[in-house]
Amino acid sequence: MLKSRIKYSAASFTTSAPDLSKLPPDTGIEVAFAGRSNAGKSSALNTLTDQKLARTSKTPGRTQLINSFELTDNKRLIDLPGYGYAKVPIEMKKKWQKSLGQYLQNRDSLKGIVILMDIRHPLKELDMDLITWAVDSEIPILALLTKCDKLKQGPRKSEVLRVRRELSSLNADITVHAFSSLKGTGLPELAKKLDNWYLGEIIHEKPVEKKF
Repeated sequence: MLKSRIKYSAASFTTSAPDLSKLPPDTGIEVAFAGRSNAGKSSALNTLTDQKLARTSKTPGRTQLINSFELTDNKRLIDLPGYGYAKVPIEMKKKWQKSLGQYLQNRDSLKGIVILMDIRHPLKELDMDLITWAVDSEIPILALLTKCDKLKQGPRKSEVLRVRRELSSLNADITVHAFSSLKGTGLPELAKKLDNWYLGEIIHEKPVEKKF
């Protein structure tokens, strides 16, 4: 059972917005999930919430809506449309890229973004565009390298270290973890990061030594 300060299994669907103007009011706290159309974003959301919250599809790029899910006390999960699918018309891609940039720059309630990338093909051009936008907007990033069960432990660890090394050059608040919806790898790390974004980090103070 997932140990977390927030009950993610209580997440419930609120709205599907065709554009940013139809999102819930810009209050409270929200965390967005974003990634290429085949990165396993919906599966990660479903694993986190232990329910079929986000629709998975064998046809990547099918959903071009922004889905909002309520957790509790005006705290939301935002499921952004997958990007980079080749069969999406170029004009739609340009429109979405523009909207995504506006969302990252102007959404006051956005406290963090989870960027999902297939561990076998991370840091593609569109991934780096998104990471750069988030860094420029001073939004903390959790990069999840998904489908890590496809690699053996050695190559998996090497790839995580490589991505961490490459992104460290940005001097930004970026955390990188391997993740597998199938095996549950990285799930505790995901929940802990979300907890901290929604509720703040737990500060462990050292006990004061008594002098006798």
